[in-house]
Amino acid sequence: MGLGSMTDNDRLRRADLAIWGMIGLIGVAVIAATFLTPLRIEWRSFLAPVSCGALIAAAGWFYRSVRNEPRLAAVLTATSQIIAFAAVGAPLSYLAARSGFPLQDALFDSWDRTWLHLDWTPLMQMVAERPNLRLALLLAYSSFAVQTVTTVFALGVAGHFARLATFIVAFIATTLITIAVSAVLPSVGPWIFLDLHPAMANGFLPTSSTSWPVFLGLRDGTFHAINGMNSEGIITFPSLHAALGILFAAALWRVRGIKWAALVLNALMLVATPAYGSHYFVDVIAGVLLAALCWIAAARFFGTDQPAADHVATGSRHRAGVAAANPSIAQA
Repeated sequence: MGLGSMTDNDRLRRADLAIWGMIGLIGVAVIAATFLTPLRIEWRSFLAPVSCGALIAAAGWFYRSVRNEPRLAAVLTATSQIIAFAAVGAPLSYLAARSGFPLQDALFDSWDRTWLHLDWTPLMQMVAERPNLRLALLLAYSSFAVQTVTTVFALGVAGHFARLATFIVAFIATTLITIAVSAVLPSVGPWIFLDLHPAMANGFLPTSSTSWPVFLGLRDGTFHAINGMNSEGIITFPSLHAALGILFAAALWRVRGIKWAALVLNALMLVATPAYGSHYFVDVIAGVLLAALCWIAAARFFGTDQPAADHVATGSRHRAGVAAANPSIAQA
């Protein structure tokens, strides 16, 4: 069957199978990598996400196949896939950090200064000296995980099954490409590269500071643990926070009562990303462009860019499956 003759059922079914297949492949790759590297899997840390994800996936199957309640099934299935993807995706980013390629901080800093004519230090100090602005940006930046869940819930309950599948596929594609790029073009971020300190910034310290020992430890071989929960976001270029800010806003654009709030919140998240994620400005631009390309590609596949094809309201059509993806990888 060619892509041109595929029905909405076919597209959703293939997306669902592809997502579970990709999650499985990543899991196998992570396990295999532990035999080739000093990294070790903390198996007990995976018990909670695996068992919770399995129970939610089973509930999704029940409400899809037995109770025929497609909207609830969509939310449950997507949530289970988010949990599963997070559990295997974050360890994949840890493997990428061990690639050993040279840090590219000098290059990214020069791009900020030469191409964008932006100096990270004075702009960070401007944010640090304004308490109200700091609070607003912190709340926006910290909304990453909440927005992931909210987006899945809003799209599922509203019956936008094709749009939900578009969001999830774009989410996974963006995340995997970001991990691949970060392996080849790693960086530690401007805060460490420019040797900044809280005393220089009115006590300010990026939220991403907790990830720095993990990233540096993975690179120098002193950090070995792979955990299924509470993994640190260690990706700098491209910014995953910036990328998902675009995906959240795009996914919710046709959900009445939410779209404008989502647009404002994610605009604030983009502004917050350089300071709170310790990102170069080019990190943000790269994340935005990558997310836009992944969204366009997924939307064309699912026909989400056509209003009539965006809303899937029947139980039989939903049985094709709805896909989902995760948060805790990104540093930003």
